[in-house]
Amino acid sequence: MKKILITNDDGFDSPALLALIEALKPLGEITTVAPTLEKSACGHSLTLTKPLRFVELEKGFFKLDDGTPTDCVFLALHKLYDSHYKPDIVISGINKGANMGEDITYSGTASAAMEAVLQGIPAIAISQVCKTHCENIDRLGYTLAQETIYTLVKKIFDHEFPLPKRKFLNINIPPIPSSACKGFKITRAGNRIYGNDAEVHHNPRGLEYYWIGLPNLEWMDTKGHITDFEAVNQGYVSITPVHLDMTSYDDIKALESWI
Repeated sequence: MKKILITNDDGFDSPALLALIEALKPLGEITTVAPTLEKSACGHSLTLTKPLRFVELEKGFFKLDDGTPTDCVFLALHKLYDSHYKPDIVISGINKGANMGEDITYSGTASAAMEAVLQGIPAIAISQVCKTHCENIDRLGYTLAQETIYTLVKKIFDHEFPLPKRKFLNINIPPIPSSACKGFKITRAGNRIYGNDAEVHHNPRGLEYYWIGLPNLEWMDTKGHITDFEAVNQGYVSITPVHLDMTSYDDIKALESWI
């Protein structure tokens, strides 16, 4: 039986995590290790300054108190598996909200997939794009995301993972009913327009504090291959191959001349 390791960055009690588990149950033996608390936008961070503890909630389902998604993958491979018993794939999600463009670098969801491929395990990050504040998810549910991840993981198990080492699939699901989806698009990561939104407040003692805001999804116009944002906006599931080598190869010769 195939072995599937599942994690997320929204926390162990996220309905989207439970939807992911339900979708993949027919395909293999599932182990879930998820953060105790929401860890959105924690990036590819490991916890180095305090001990972490596995809490088994039910057979094969653990929360990591209080770890990041990267911690979950790193420590799950250390504690729950050995060199002869590794997961066949790691699935991170279903994230509540988009992980497109440069947001991949912030994403705890994507970072769990990064950690998996660094450890030699094929991985997929999957996110459910929302409309304003994700209030539409309660109405739509995660049916399209469940259908998508089931289809792709089954295809991988029937054949093989389509990418070489140190690369993972980043999937974004449009906020539409399953019946309205136009299919899959292979995309490149788009270029987000970033703001610098933060609200200033004062506590009852008059001390100032800041709350980082949630900016709108705005993207630059692009030429060439379709981007993740464009695909989702047109009603397609976006599938983006992501690699961890961040070297800007096009600039090496120019930089050598400059130096």
